[in-house]
Parts: sequence; C-alpha cells; structure tokens
Amino acid sequence: MRAPELRGDVWLNTGGRPITLAELRGRVVLLDFWTSGCINCLHVLDELRPLEAEFADVLVTIGVHSPKFLHEGERASIEAAVRRYEVHHPVVNDPKMELWSQYAVRAWPTLVVVDPEGYVVHVAAGEGHEEALRRVIADLLKKHEAKGTLRRGGSPYVPVEEQPGELRFPSKAVATAEGRVLVADTGHHAIVEFASDGETVIRRFGSGARGSQDGPFDIATFTEPSGIALLPYDIAERVGYHAVVADTAGHRLRGLDLITGEVTTVAGTGAQWRSGPDSGKAAEVDLTSPWDVAWWGPAGGVVVAMAGNHTLSVFDPVGGTIRRFAGTTVEGLRDGDAGEAFFAQTSGLAVDGDKLWLVDAETSALRWIEPDGESFTVQTAIGVDLFSFGHTDGPADQALLQHPLGLAVLPGDKIAIADTYNGAVRRFDVFTRQVTTIATGLAEPQGLLLHDGELLVVESAGNRLSPLDSSSGPTVVTGDAHAVRRPPTVLAPGEIDFSVVFTAPPGEKLDDRFGPSTRLEISASPPSLLADGGGTGTDLNRKIRLAPGVAEGVLQVVAQAASCDSADSGAEHPACRITRQDWGVPVRIEDGGVRELSLVMAGEPRTDG
Repeated sequence: MRAPELRGDVWLNTGGRPITLAELRGRVVLLDFWTSGCINCLHVLDELRPLEAEFADVLVTIGVHSPKFLHEGERASIEAAVRRYEVHHPVVNDPKMELWSQYAVRAWPTLVVVDPEGYVVHVAAGEGHEEALRRVIADLLKKHEAKGTLRRGGSPYVPVEEQPGELRFPSKAVATAEGRVLVADTGHHAIVEFASDGETVIRRFGSGARGSQDGPFDIATFTEPSGIALLPYDIAERVGYHAVVADTAGHRLRGLDLITGEVTTVAGTGAQWRSGPDSGKAAEVDLTSPWDVAWWGPAGGVVVAMAGNHTLSVFDPVGGTIRRFAGTTVEGLRDGDAGEAFFAQTSGLAVDGDKLWLVDAETSALRWIEPDGESFTVQTAIGVDLFSFGHTDGPADQALLQHPLGLAVLPGDKIAIADTYNGAVRRFDVFTRQVTTIATGLAEPQGLLLHDGELLVVESAGNRLSPLDSSSGPTVVTGDAHAVRRPPTVLAPGEIDFSVVFTAPPGEKLDDRFGPSTRLEISASPPSLLADGGGTGTDLNRKIRLAPGVAEGVLQVVAQAASCDSADSGAEHPACRITRQDWGVPVRIEDGGVRELSLVMAGEPRTDG
C-alpha cells in the first residue's frame, strides 16, 4: 500500500521542522513505532544504530512516538527520552495514535519499511530484526538503483544542543558503609561516587564513553548503567569487589572494587537474551536489560530485575552462577508461586528483612516476594493490570500509580515509591494498606535512597540527586483513573480462529532440524476470558474459545520462531536466530464481532512495488 503521510504535533531532531514522506522520495524510510517506557522499544533503538551507520547515505529512520502512558505523550517527556537514549534520528509525536491506526500497528515496537517510491514493503513487530532489515534494505537498494529511483545523500536529522552537568539522566543510588553515595549516572555511562553530602564528587567509575571495557575506573566503560547493589562484607572479601552494577543496555553485571577502582564483568556475555538457557555459569549466560539489583539473603545472592524479559534472576557472586528465580517471561500481573508469576518490566528492588519489594513499571504495580516453605510467593500491594494507571491515593486495592521505577524501605513498615510518570513520591503503609503522596512536581524520579535519616530522590529528567521536601506532610490525591489508549479488537463470542503470521526473513528458512521451529503461548487477563485454547504449543494457528459472560479483557500472546540462512543465501557461515514477540491485545466481546484474529510477527517484503 502507499504509505500514509506523516503527521504529528511535535517534531524532534529536525530543528522543529515537519518532514513529509514526499520529500523523502528516493530514500529508504524506516518507521520505528515506539514509546519511551517500553523496554522492547529501547532494545530496538540499539538494533537500529548499526543499520543507520551502515546505510547512512540512503536510509532515513523516523521514530513515531505513540505513547502508552499519559506522561509519555508530553513534549518535555519525549524530549528527555530522545536525549536520554541518544536517539539520533527524527522523531514525530503521535499522541492520539493516529499514525498507529493508519499503519495498522498492534504492538510496541513495530518497524515499517517504506521504499523509495513511497510504498510500504515490510512490516515487523517486536525486536530482533536487525539482520532481516539489513537484507530488506540491501535488496531495495539493488532494485531501485537499477530502476534509477534511488537518491543518495542528505539527512533531515538535526542534533539538539546538550547542556553540560555533573549528572545526566541518573537512575539509582546507594550509600556505602563509609557513608558515601554511589549514583548511576546513566546518561554519562558512569557511576559517580559522592561524599556523604551527596554533592561533592570523589571519583567516577567509567570514562564516559559507551561500551563494555573492564579495567581501572578511569578507563572502564559502561552502557546506560542503572541499579547498584552493595555486597555483604564477607562476600566482598571473597570475590574481590564490593558492589554489583546493573549495566542495563550492555546486558551485563559489573563488579566495582571500591578500594582500587577496578571494574570487572561478573555476569553476562554482552549479547541480549532472546531464547534458550538463562541459568548457568554467569559469564556464559545472556542477560536482557538488567535494571536493578539487590542483595537478598533468602534468595542466596544478588536478585536481578531482568526488565528485558519480565523476570527476576539470582546472581551468586561466590559460585559465579546466575539462575532464573521468578517469572515466566510472559508480560502481565499474576501472583502466586514465584516460578509461575507474571511480571511486567521489573524495574526497582528494595529489601526489608525476609521481604523483597519490587515495582513493575508496565503494570504500574508495587509487589513483594517472601519465602513460603521451600519456595517463594509473589503478592501485589498496588496495581491492576497492563492497561490501568493513574494518580489515586487511599486503600491500596483502589490506589493507582503511573510507571514507577524505584522504591525504598522507610522506618515504621512503610514503603516509599518513586512514581516516575506522575512525578511524585508515594508512600504505602504495610499495616494499614493505605497509600498517600508525600511529594509532587518532581522530574521523573527513578530512584530513592534513605541516607542518614533523609530520603534522597534521583530525579532523572532533572539530572540531580535531591533531598525530599516533605515539610507539608503526606496528602491524599484523588486523581482520575486512566487506561492505555489502544482501540480494542472486537471479537465475536465463542470460538475464534487465532493465528500468528511469520515469514522467515529474506534468505532464511524455518529451522526445524531439531524439532518444531515455532512456539506459541496464549493466556488472558482476566484468566476467565479464555474458556479453551490457552497454554503453550508449537503451532502458530489454533482455535480459542472465549468464555460467556466476560465482556472484555486482554489476550496475552508470546510467539517465537527459529530461522537460519538458507542454502542458497550465499552465506559462508550460515547464521541462525530467534524471532520473538509479546503482545497484550485488548479485546471486547460483542455480537457481530470478528471470528478471526491474526497477529503479524514479521512481514515478507513486497516485490511488486
């Protein structure tokens, strides 16, 4: 189809000038439908960087920012996100999701390739499409160079001017035994050690360059580090480092020796986990966007909030191993046994004795885990599902948050929550189960630290670590409840033909050498929505049956497919890869609705123009 024209209320990285597809005729255009709070979208930004460099003279990438949360649609929020994640291509804001609808997008992230003549030729949902996109673009260049319809050179990208400062989009902070404060200076790819005043810089771990180099503090490099955990003294003595850093976009855990300043990689290969083993020798296991870390005795090591696949892992520094601890990789909110629970972008951890508190960003939830005999149980204090959020205080079962990213344990059995997208700090009373607001007007608070009796707030978009001003005392906010603004798919009651469409990328074929090459898992929220057809299987097509009496809900779908270079691809060393996509599909059940639901995991490029 002819690609719909680009329209939005704000253009970034263009000097404020709108861009039209018409003026990009002759170039290959890659549209990246994303939202700044989506971890899968952040993965795609990293996948696109090498493609943008390789095809710089013919490829124009345009980010279409279609917000999930209200805050993400605000201009200041988008501007901060573009700078925080070093987005070096034009971005258009699509606050009413009009472009999303015109391009028939169903999930974040989705990539759309528009050829030099203005036609949509390739669509791929999810992440892990770098090599497939490379082949699609290369094929388009060959075809349109032969036709004379290719135009090289020129770029609409206009970089923004950066303001220097001590911190750049910091995320988390911890206090050492000596009273110093370590802050993850995420935007500078470094860890900053402050004196006990939280203002005087002692030293920096990291040169400021983006990377994964180990070595002395002034040479080592990080990639968007976030959480920091201090090890118990006896453990630190045995392993030779004192702190563990979640090197988020580097998909690694790093060790800090606070005496010598040495930085070492202690877990992760640097490759992002997509499928296969996620337990074993720590140096040999792929990680996926570790966002926070905390030492927790009952788990026997450092708990890792693995935001990239909605799970928790445990890293054993002494044994040098890492293992899945909680979660199934399905994104959602489900309590119960830790191994069967659903999480959604686990982002913040705090320990209170035998309880591990955590915040799930995508379900706007506060949850906890505690030992239950020989296992562990997950429970939810605040939070409803993937689509409900707001700023409402009161009883915990009625309270709402908006994409929280951090928390801290306060005296008197209270939990402070960095309610990031509400720009607030909230407080949950464990005994009364009441929620109040203790500060507002903050610039995307992502981390909290109780230090010498004072609560410090890491204001990420404010580029600062600041003491909380709670002189006015807690207040009760009764804001509106909100829901993610995605139009639901209207389905007919009863039996539905469900399918996931996957076509192997150009030059590849499905890899069935060791059994079925595809996997499909379907569940629902509420669980009662599905009467039949849930569970895991190897066929991408199945019949599902919707239960009578349930008017709406969300189908949670996880699909993956294995493909390899085909024999005629010409590859000297054939590569194999896993394509995976998670969907949360809002549905409404009505007479007259459709009886077929098809999701596209990857598209096949058109050849007919």
